[in-house]
Amino acid sequence: MEEYVKGPAPDRWHWNKNCTQYPREAIQRRSTRPNSDLCDECLDIEKRVQYLSDLPRFKHARAIEVKEIMSPDIITIAPEALMAEAAGIMGEKHIGSLIVTKYDAPLGIVTERDLLSKVFALGKDLRKVKVEAVMSYPLITVCPTVKIKEAAQIMVQKKGRLAVFDCGKLIGIITASDLIKSLPDVPETEVKVDDFMTKKVETVDEKTHVATVAKMMGEKRIGSVIVTSKGEPFGIFTERDLLSTFLAKGKPLTAEVGKEASSPLITAPAGTSIHHAALTMPMKHIRRLPITRNGKLVGIITARDLVEAYAK
Repeated sequence: MEEYVKGPAPDRWHWNKNCTQYPREAIQRRSTRPNSDLCDECLDIEKRVQYLSDLPRFKHARAIEVKEIMSPDIITIAPEALMAEAAGIMGEKHIGSLIVTKYDAPLGIVTERDLLSKVFALGKDLRKVKVEAVMSYPLITVCPTVKIKEAAQIMVQKKGRLAVFDCGKLIGIITASDLIKSLPDVPETEVKVDDFMTKKVETVDEKTHVATVAKMMGEKRIGSVIVTSKGEPFGIFTERDLLSTFLAKGKPLTAEVGKEASSPLITAPAGTSIHHAALTMPMKHIRRLPITRNGKLVGIITARDLVEAYAK
């Protein structure tokens, strides 16, 4: 068993001697996991170790096929449905896209980005816009036996989610988030996030109305904004927050964005490898990772950026 050490106030437990908070002189020791919380740094290390143990063996990673990582649960919607219904379904189920079908045949796909750029950005009422007016088609398709490297290259080239077809039947969806969960520890993922991150980070004040933020994200075709308080970043608001917190629940968009932003802000230092960023995102359940240098925000990298880095 790992030896757990209790340090000075605040009374937190530590187990990894590489933790910067690990006390030189232990106040108290235990041989088993204490009931009280670990320090944040040890907890992060523990989660990372666990996540690594759950990943496919890296020496076989290049042979991973998309059928092993695809999302098999396919949620559909009719082309005649209104975008308000589509937004509600995506928000309720915490997903970023719906397959558009007619007579059980897949026609295209509608995404949260379509909602932002083709509805909110243009000042349209999502209760009056039909799905068929904003959906993307035809679907970008791959076979279930395609390797993840090729899938990443197709995703970057075609700029969209991948629909997995087997013998003419749709069996799954591949997103950027699905791909980064299995990015192997290979030379191409050891490049730094600095080369692929977006260096111009969009920010909004905490008192900005959510409606204004949604329109801004749609116009700029971005999936998130950093929320500031007195000029300092403290949280992030994403298109998924818009769907799940507001559109799925019918909550008015007049709320201040600061009250709905995810905080504290999870960041990574400049110089972080693509592979490490790809481990961090699923572990923290995020799709965007702000990058800092000397405590200052210098960029943001997304799951799609990581896929692009691996695909090159």
